[in-house]
Amino acid sequence: MMAEFDAFSDIISTVAGPRASGLKAADGAVSLMLDVSGMNVTERNEIEAAMRSALLAAGAASVRIMLTAEKITPRLIAIASGKGGVGKSTLSTNLAVAMARAGRAVGVVDADIYGPSQVRLMGADGSKPEAAESRMFPIKGAGNVPFLSMAQLVNPGQAIAWRGPMAGNALSQLVDAHWGNVRDIIVDMPPGTGDIQLSMIQKHKPIGAVIISTPQDLALIDAMRAISFFDTAKVPIIGLVENMAGYLCPHCGEMSDPFGSGGAEAAAVELGIPFLGRIPLDINIRLASDAGKPPALGDGPISDAYAAIAKRVTEWIDKPKANAA
Repeated sequence: MMAEFDAFSDIISTVAGPRASGLKAADGAVSLMLDVSGMNVTERNEIEAAMRSALLAAGAASVRIMLTAEKITPRLIAIASGKGGVGKSTLSTNLAVAMARAGRAVGVVDADIYGPSQVRLMGADGSKPEAAESRMFPIKGAGNVPFLSMAQLVNPGQAIAWRGPMAGNALSQLVDAHWGNVRDIIVDMPPGTGDIQLSMIQKHKPIGAVIISTPQDLALIDAMRAISFFDTAKVPIIGLVENMAGYLCPHCGEMSDPFGSGGAEAAAVELGIPFLGRIPLDINIRLASDAGKPPALGDGPISDAYAAIAKRVTEWIDKPKANAA
């Protein structure tokens, strides 16, 4: 089923680019949204016919294309931590991929000024976005998820040593891009609670934040600071994710907890915020991430763990109260 989804996704990306979004495919029935803003009737009919023909030729039993010319302002979901090295960028990538697999029109902004890594995680090293009318077009990454990264604005390997205003302006270029029908943008935030984070929240206020932490006490202390930061900024906390939660030895099969166990879940209970799930410490996550093939694209326990977290996040987003804050 995943191969079928990927095939259909490749087709709509080739035929319609960022104008197509929200792909759903089940038992050969395919549906998607097509942004026809700015098109005349002939152009609209041609692209719709080309899309339908290509999907049917690829094995789709039925094709439903919903046309829209509505200007969509994407909702921002911040993925944050109080410190670096806890897996924030990997969670951002896999959360977006899992949401896309569930049929969400989702994109990613790599706002980690000092350590942008989405180009590698998305399997798009060396990619450079095109621009029109002073706005960039996102690059399609793993799982055909559109994304933009700070790393695409500088030469490979170049350090980003920008002061607050310059970094803030660059970040605005990523957020204010041509996102087409993308409805939700996962924002991979810089670690910590400094000037860049504050500028981001003041100018592009997220509808909510997901906090990620490893189980040990030191990481949880920093996660608490991040939660306090978003509380002060009046950004609702969607929930807490525990990363590197347990290690299953591939040789003996014994489970160990090098970073402790259950600390993030206990902290979530204490703070009265949702616990979204845990991701184990697994070599396959590292290998797949380095190869630009997010594990959320596959099948198995790791993919299922990301999918479960994505489901809880999207349920929160879709609640009416999510946009009331």
